[in-house]
Amino acid sequence: MTVETPLRFSPLDGWQNTFDRLPDGLDIREIPFLTQLSLRVEPGSPAARAAEDTLGIALPGPSRADMSGEVKALWLGPDEWLLVAPPDRGQDLATRLRAAIGDAFATVTDVSAQRTTLAVSGHLTREVLARGCAIDLDPRVTPVGSCLTTLLAQAGVTLVVRGVAASSVWLLVRSSFAEYVAGWLVDASTEYRGGS
Repeated sequence: MTVETPLRFSPLDGWQNTFDRLPDGLDIREIPFLTQLSLRVEPGSPAARAAEDTLGIALPGPSRADMSGEVKALWLGPDEWLLVAPPDRGQDLATRLRAAIGDAFATVTDVSAQRTTLAVSGHLTREVLARGCAIDLDPRVTPVGSCLTTLLAQAGVTLVVRGVAASSVWLLVRSSFAEYVAGWLVDASTEYRGGS
């Protein structure tokens, strides 16, 4: 008996053609199927240090992200981080983290199916996001490496600043809101067509 692997469709499957027609100065692409693990652990505890040793990075502090390695760590709360890695790494990464943590009070949960990631870049990024987000994206307030959970057009997102003056960001959005957020971004950029 042959078992077929089910086809996977990203929440924004088919949107790239729309994104390709955005005004100059705004580039959007979905990064689908990234591994996403929720790590809940007491900061500074032996379990946290074991997780850091396994990941090869220090877990970032409040409102920060470490985007330097293959596994990225995003601070979500006082004892919660989102670990983001290339697709299909969840089982291996979770197994290694659980083994390192052992019986300590901590959890590692695969939440890869909860969200998709939008990479937004270009000199219009900050202006377009400001139309629907109350976060001040001035680089003096939100420098590169900032990681904030906020609302964008009333949809919950995790926003990670990757470029100077918010010229490059990641938006991690729940799969069920992905089309709404994508549509809002396209609509918010309409006035810049043929201009900037």
